[in-house]
Amino acid sequence: MTQQQSILITGGTGKTGRRIVERLQAHNVSVRIGSRSANPAFNWEDESTWSDALDGMDAVYIAYQPDLAIPGAVDVIQKFVDLAVKSGVQRLVLLSGRGEEEAERCEKIVQQSGVEWTILRASFFSQNFSEGFFMESILAGEVILPVDDVKEPFIDVDDIADVAVVALTEDGHAGKLYELTGARLMTFAEATAEIAEATGREINYIQVPAEAYKQGMRDAGMPEEIIWLADYLFTTVLDGRNESTCDGVQQALGREPRDFSDYARDVAATGIWNPQETVS
Repeated sequence: MTQQQSILITGGTGKTGRRIVERLQAHNVSVRIGSRSANPAFNWEDESTWSDALDGMDAVYIAYQPDLAIPGAVDVIQKFVDLAVKSGVQRLVLLSGRGEEEAERCEKIVQQSGVEWTILRASFFSQNFSEGFFMESILAGEVILPVDDVKEPFIDVDDIADVAVVALTEDGHAGKLYELTGARLMTFAEATAEIAEATGREINYIQVPAEAYKQGMRDAGMPEEIIWLADYLFTTVLDGRNESTCDGVQQALGREPRDFSDYARDVAATGIWNPQETVS
């Protein structure tokens, strides 16, 4: 692992970013956390913060929030990549999504940047059940989604972080597009059932129509941008186009990806999926 590098991790407090930061810091790599609360601050929505965050950086991990599929993301990535290259960055690692046309446009921007690049095209995160979208649903005992029996090869975020670290710090990964998936296909109902088994709780999976799901999000006060993104992911990307496993983790790391059952067991052991009893 190269010790002399200085690396900016955008989304440095997010699911993948904070894990990458922890790994790099453990190897004494100079890391700059890209977040609104950092110093210097980094905000995807405020271009004036980009220059200071990029100053002196050799490599950048690009994790765009909330998703590369959001309208306008392509223009933002183009501006950011142009500035990064102008600032002297020599290596770019982009977190992308499977089956998203807009994400592939962003991939091409990075690939045509003129510097070393690696694309991490990831499937649906296992950690969305414990650190994101579905945590409240798991606690409530009902995972309600507009997804039928389509299968997804859920990827553990720790695997993504491990691949990102080697891509950022080691030779041999430039010019590679790693499609990162778990080793097996599962429906969302099957994933929910595995979590229920790991926790010893009854957790049901309920499929609802897309319109009813969107209305439920509106009733909960969710922003329209997030409602649009959820609808896009659950009704367009999860249409069967990603019902396949790939060997990106094996290519990059020389090992098998972590299985969903191991993820479910380890998270269940922490107790975070157990509803807290209220004491009167």
